[in-house]
Amino acid sequence: MTAMASGPAPRGAQAPDAVAEPLRRLWGGRFGGSPAPEMDRLNRSLPVDRRMWREDIAGSLAWVVALRAAGVLTAEEESEIRMGLHRVGRRLDAWAEPDWAAASDEDIHSLVERLLHEEAPRVAGKLHTGRSRNDQVATDTRLWAMNAVHALDARIQLLQHALLEQAERHVDTLMPGYTHLQRAQPISAAQWLLSHFWPLDRDRERLADARRRAAVLPLGSGAVAGCPFPVDRVLLKEILGFRAITPNSVDAVADRDWVAELLFAMSLVGTHLSRLAEDLVLFGSAEFGFVRFSDRYSTGSSLMPQKRNPDAMELARAKAGRLLGELMGFMTVLKGLPSGYNKDLQEDKPALFQSFDTLDALLPAVAGTVGTLEIDRSRCADAIDPAMFATDLADLLVHAGVPFREAHEQVGRLVRVAEESGDSLAALATAALASTGPGDVRSDEAFDAARSVERRSAHGGTAPEAVRDQLVQARARVRPAYEGG
Repeated sequence: MTAMASGPAPRGAQAPDAVAEPLRRLWGGRFGGSPAPEMDRLNRSLPVDRRMWREDIAGSLAWVVALRAAGVLTAEEESEIRMGLHRVGRRLDAWAEPDWAAASDEDIHSLVERLLHEEAPRVAGKLHTGRSRNDQVATDTRLWAMNAVHALDARIQLLQHALLEQAERHVDTLMPGYTHLQRAQPISAAQWLLSHFWPLDRDRERLADARRRAAVLPLGSGAVAGCPFPVDRVLLKEILGFRAITPNSVDAVADRDWVAELLFAMSLVGTHLSRLAEDLVLFGSAEFGFVRFSDRYSTGSSLMPQKRNPDAMELARAKAGRLLGELMGFMTVLKGLPSGYNKDLQEDKPALFQSFDTLDALLPAVAGTVGTLEIDRSRCADAIDPAMFATDLADLLVHAGVPFREAHEQVGRLVRVAEESGDSLAALATAALASTGPGDVRSDEAFDAARSVERRSAHGGTAPEAVRDQLVQARARVRPAYEGG
């Protein structure tokens, strides 16, 4: 990819370049007048697609090279157009919000071409030879998405590092593990933290896969039938950094499957952030007290001075719904379209950009929240009650030769008696085993949190040695990509 396609986000500083009215429309010759203001307002996409200006210039620079190689342009014309595009890029790089607001062009493609006419008026009209806005916008959007995925991957890794650093500090911190939001069995706090690491790792794989499908070049497909000039699409692919070229021009201009896949991948990232956030909101409440949020990632109440609110986590839960909405909305756009390009597809960019912006803001805040958490070891340990060792007690009976179903039944009866009588399960177990259990079973061996955790040493388990092995695997998943990013 050329240096112009440097990233998904717009930036700029004040520059007095904007022109109030465009000099021309890319399709104006067929029409006797300008569109009605209402039509122009609906049709105009520049406020949305302006952030793809780098990608648009990168695609145009590559197209000029292909036109020259096809014999459509002379070497002098190629050079003149390329220099003009670089000047346009420098101008747009300096633009600030007032400049963008003053530009009334229909879209980013019209704006770039208008500015090129100002910079290289003699040859600017030759740039669009053999190219349609249909394959142009498809190319720009794919380029933008390829850059966006790279940025998201780096942000996800920041959160993964925060989880890993907390997990490394809390391998020996014990806490309740939950199923159905009920206390289930003792686990390492590191095991809980790492349970949020691995979904993010799968998210990175899904994003990478979506990027792979985005990296297929549509440029050279024209409006629907292909390019009438002998442009080398493989050359275009190599210049722009795509991995393949589209095999069918009709499909190429209409394919937004990869957008739907990327929106799904981003919505699933949001879902995983929401589940982490829900854990933290619960664990940070006074009722649990397992974690304490940093002042830097908390807010207060305008009325109640004592409040410390986990607003970042609550917003993470809410944003997951917004991300899912973008996916469902765009899937609904796609479902009724005929073949070829249709203007409905213009709605791909608001969905992509909004989803990216949501995660771009959310991921650093969640990473900061996790990285600055304080985990209260004593509160975690105090929440482990004797009933959580029921499975350990059944396992001891199994080791003594009792079939598991019988052991489960015996311990279940003891649990029910303990609940009804208010007596300790440990005391009831000791008495019951002394009178009816196998002679070599000592119930006190079951009611120890550290021993319970240590027994679960199978790969992926919560025993300290298994967790440390898991940490090694997790570190290997993020270090190469993160340091390279």
